[in-house]
Amino acid sequence: MQPFFFRRALIFAVLWTLLLAYFFANVEVQIEGAAGWAGNLPTWRIEHHWLLDIFWGGRAMTGYHAWVFPFIALFFHFPMALQASWSWRAEARVFGCIMLFWMVEDFLWFVVNPAYGLARFGPEWIPWHKHWWGPVPSDYWVFAIISVLMFYASCWRAGARFQRTGR
Repeated sequence: MQPFFFRRALIFAVLWTLLLAYFFANVEVQIEGAAGWAGNLPTWRIEHHWLLDIFWGGRAMTGYHAWVFPFIALFFHFPMALQASWSWRAEARVFGCIMLFWMVEDFLWFVVNPAYGLARFGPEWIPWHKHWWGPVPSDYWVFAIISVLMFYASCWRAGARFQRTGR
């Protein structure tokens, strides 16, 4: 693993991502209101397609989401573009932040939305999240695991090997 400085940088990146998720959740509440997943927005929708079941959790693909997802991905890559530098470790960190962002932003959308709140965070109230594992949508578990793995990879030094310690 990297020295403490790199782990501290990861902690800062995670906290910054949580802040961005909070702000964007509030923006989306202002855009969508009570109708989540762009339910009432004047945008195109593809409701049923076998690829949506595989890659989109069975949710509709909308024009809004077709633009906002790559926008957020580009936004998180902006520091690398600004510095004209790229590395696998930096990409792992960015990818981990993107996964964390969408998971937290989605949850916070319900928390800050006056039409929902925590009391209405469940499958009976949220039809666009079709798959739930326990108290949260299955996407949250998948994104959390991917985030942790990507953050771990972003802290690993090139050429580092596991070393056996102890006796």
